[in-house]
Amino acid sequence: MNKEKLIVVNEHFQLQFEQAQDCFVLLYPEGMVQLNQSAGEIMNQCDGTKNFNEIVSTLEEKFNMPNLSNDIEAFFDEAFDRKWVSYVN
Repeated sequence: MNKEKLIVVNEHFQLQFEQAQDCFVLLYPEGMVQLNQSAGEIMNQCDGTKNFNEIVSTLEEKFNMPNLSNDIEAFFDEAFDRKWVSYVN
């Protein structure tokens, strides 16, 4: 994982908050992925303006929880594998 590159939600997915389900979801042509609260918060930061370290810093400050880096990196390992996110070109 390149921690310096900006991260964005893959253009084949649409991230949105679903009021009825009270969570973030990723929509794609074949269906939908319901995200838990942590995954939704991380994905919501992937707007193409922040790199890994900036996302970690933002979430650690937002939730007043230090040392989230390992958990967020583990999430991104899976998110990149599933092609939910990509680097900004």
